[in-house]
Amino acid sequence: MLTLHIANKNYSSWSLRPWVLMRMRDIAFAEVLTPFEAAGNHERFRRFSPNGKVPCLVDGGFAVWDSLAIVEYLAERHPGVWPAGAQARAWARCAAAEMHSGFSALREHCSMSCAVRIRLREHPAALQQDLERLAELWRDGLARFGGPFLAGADFTAVDAFFAPVAFRIQTYGLALDAAAGAYAARLVLPLPHRRQWQDEARRETWRDAAHDAAIDRVGTMIEDLRATAA
Repeated sequence: MLTLHIANKNYSSWSLRPWVLMRMRDIAFAEVLTPFEAAGNHERFRRFSPNGKVPCLVDGGFAVWDSLAIVEYLAERHPGVWPAGAQARAWARCAAAEMHSGFSALREHCSMSCAVRIRLREHPAALQQDLERLAELWRDGLARFGGPFLAGADFTAVDAFFAPVAFRIQTYGLALDAAAGAYAARLVLPLPHRRQWQDEARRETWRDAAHDAAIDRVGTMIEDLRATAA
């Protein structure tokens, strides 16, 4: 049995990627959640992850500790992780790799906290550039391969890589054009496993000061849907 180590569902965008992919592709796994701690988790995470970070997939004692590497490891063992067509597969890999290494302004200015709603105090030019590139990329995939997902009719790894972005769009009320906005809405609401992640994030009572401080620096909380400890 595969074991996927993740952190808080409210905050951990990197954990969401393999989690939602494996759920959507019916790849069985055991989930182990280790919450973020104020003092940092490096040593605690090092018990299962070589680099002290999440997500980490463990297969019979063998660890795969990067979200993109996890996807490739799964693709070698399970059909449908990437699109079947050569061009669709290449496009999906390009788009996922771009997300994996890029969109730094979006990451830094809009950190993930999927159980709150934030009004940004300002909208930097770099953030707008990332949103325009995001919308362009999504429109291209949807038009090129016919949708409703980025590389065709099925949910694949490229959709999993952009799943955290859809939560950011919801959290911060980010504006996109109609086609890109509709795709983001499809990722957040209709998919059962995405809804499961969101519901479980809302039930979490953990708070991580570093993540919350990053949000406080850029915006004002207008709604907090997180559960509180009894």
